[in-house]
Amino acid sequence: MGNVSNTVHSREGHVIGVIPKPLSRKEVTGNAIGDVIEVNGMHERKAEMFRLSDAFITLPGGFGTLEEFFEVITWAQLGIHEKPIGLLNVDGFYDPLLHFIDLAVAEGFISIEARRLIISSPTAEKLLLEMEGYIPKYNAGFLWTDTVADSSLADQQACTEITS
Repeated sequence: MGNVSNTVHSREGHVIGVIPKPLSRKEVTGNAIGDVIEVNGMHERKAEMFRLSDAFITLPGGFGTLEEFFEVITWAQLGIHEKPIGLLNVDGFYDPLLHFIDLAVAEGFISIEARRLIISSPTAEKLLLEMEGYIPKYNAGFLWTDTVADSSLADQQACTEITS
């Protein structure tokens, strides 16, 4: 994330970092660039990043990246948000993951509609263009009535089933 933050900042973009207090030591985060919001824990961090975001783009990464990617997909699938979700598939990095997701669709674990929540592209330029044209089409069948608060979104949301 440091490389992304540095690049955005060097091009006069606005950088906001959200970090749990235990990780905010200088040796963990390096020098702060832009605005830094310290929160109490990881659930609060994700809720704050969600609140600040208009969309989500997942770059190649590890377990934490994958966890956050799947959480925003799950939230969209549950109808918590309708924000675009992008997967930057640099050099085919996420091809095995996308294959796995397609297998889960074929086996009936993920609906085709939910699969369409993921916008994937090998280049940032193409991904941004596709995300700008995103029109939410997924209907979860639920109406989430609360907004993101100070802690875990999943713990804070109240759900009402829509009946027709």
